[in-house]
Amino acid sequence: MNYRTIATSLVALVLSASGCAVSKESRYLSNITQLTNQGMGLLNAGEAYFSPDAKTIIFQGTPIGQSEYQIYTLNLQSKKLTMVSTGKGACTCSFFHPNGKKIIFASSHLDPNVDQPKQNDHKGGYKWDFNQHMDVFEADPSGENLKRITRAPGYDAECAYSPDGQRIVFTSQRDGDLELYVMDADGANQRRLTFTPGYDGGPFFSPDSQHIIYRADHRVDGHMNLQLRIMNADGTNNRAITDNPVFNWCPYWYPDGKSMIFTQANHMAFSQNKKTNYDLYMTTPKGDSFVRITDNPEFDGLPVFSPDGLKLLWASKRGGMEKSQIFIADFALPAEFKNTK
Repeated sequence: MNYRTIATSLVALVLSASGCAVSKESRYLSNITQLTNQGMGLLNAGEAYFSPDAKTIIFQGTPIGQSEYQIYTLNLQSKKLTMVSTGKGACTCSFFHPNGKKIIFASSHLDPNVDQPKQNDHKGGYKWDFNQHMDVFEADPSGENLKRITRAPGYDAECAYSPDGQRIVFTSQRDGDLELYVMDADGANQRRLTFTPGYDGGPFFSPDSQHIIYRADHRVDGHMNLQLRIMNADGTNNRAITDNPVFNWCPYWYPDGKSMIFTQANHMAFSQNKKTNYDLYMTTPKGDSFVRITDNPEFDGLPVFSPDGLKLLWASKRGGMEKSQIFIADFALPAEFKNTK
């Protein structure tokens, strides 16, 4: 137990003793622990994923003094931090192969102008630059034996392996619109899955590799309204999970494939560049049940389960931090999603 866990426990005890209500998120999250911090040389960190044995995480973080994300691994036992990207360009969307012997991530380090300084000022809400020099790369977990997988002009990123290890699903702008594509794990047989104008991204295969969940913004009037969607792994039977006026983001499957966790924010505040809060929620592939998981007044987003479903990783600004860092907690599945058909 580190100082963050101790502090969380003390706060809960003080609130209980004073008669104040303890946070509802304690029903689902316990032993909340901060994994990354600026003392490790990371200005911020997020979008973390477990290795298949859950002993290591891979994530994106901005080195202090720089403006772009790089990819790191962190051994959860030894706390050894390793940069596995090249240190050049912008990186995002790292993921472990199901056998643990390979990783993938997106990088723009081959941009011919990569050494020119860039400034990212993303005040007033979440924004992401769809870097036209982004491609998907494969490497050993150490970062060695780096291999380029996608070569099409335009943005290729937001990639994840299928649980059977045979395919990679990703987002690409190669045809002029941000759509979802799938390819063999070695990069062969790249083919398009979605065809609706607007943004489609952040895809993940279901635990049985038969379905894909993702986020989509099909409004073309300039007002962002991300919704969760699901389709068969071949792109058929594409349908909405959410249909509401708020911002739905970052879906990720619970290991049994019967429910998922995601991030939700108030759309009106977001669209008006006002301060808004992001929290974690769970729902089913049908979108017929919703449970709020976090209720912290600061940002909580980018949630991911461990392979056994007993741990939750996510990015947060809790504690009054200006920049997000990675947190981990023991997770208890809400009763609403137990024995779900």
